[in-house]
Amino acid sequence: MQQKRPAPTSHKATAPNQVWSWDITYCSANVRGLYYYLYMIMDVFSRKIVGWEVHDRECGELAAQLLQRTVMREQCFKKPIILHSDNGAPMKSVTLKAKMEELCITGSHSRPRVSNDNPYSESLFRTMKYCPRWPSEGFKCLQAARDWVNGFVDWYNEKHCHSRIGFVTPSQRHRSQDEAILRNRQEVYALAKSKNPHRWSGEVRKWEYVKEVELNPDSPDIECERAA
Repeated sequence: MQQKRPAPTSHKATAPNQVWSWDITYCSANVRGLYYYLYMIMDVFSRKIVGWEVHDRECGELAAQLLQRTVMREQCFKKPIILHSDNGAPMKSVTLKAKMEELCITGSHSRPRVSNDNPYSESLFRTMKYCPRWPSEGFKCLQAARDWVNGFVDWYNEKHCHSRIGFVTPSQRHRSQDEAILRNRQEVYALAKSKNPHRWSGEVRKWEYVKEVELNPDSPDIECERAA
């Protein structure tokens, strides 16, 4: 009889800097067999990329340094943050665990051998690597990889209107500007319909504010599709 797999650990975020998701992905060089490693931390509530670095190796020490810099940048030192990741060696390193304890951050991990328990990071990497500007031929050097990711992060945070948070940018939501933006859109649509009712066969689009985001709810496969 096949053993039933336990349910994933679930976390809810109702504001920025409550739940973060992070992972490391390969960035191929233009030399066969050579890779660079992108460390990236995303805020689950706002979808903003709050921390990232590209290195020529993956290890817990570099992850710990990135985490500390991200906490300082977000000004949330000693704030109770959940940091979710998969079960890779850097994610479970003693150095990273010590740094998390120092920063009062609680660790959360995917279930062993389950690929979709970290859907936000996985979806973000998919969005990045399916970007038309992604250099499929590989990066010429480490600095080239860092420059490219820097441009992507700027676009994703500041210009990308995210479909799962009401078509506002992650930075707008992270700064708590999205509720006012969505309310204004609702008023503009209602006014437009009152002036030209024949243009609508039904109700105007409802620009609803997303009050909470859940990591790994009861249907993780569905949430993975909604995360990007």
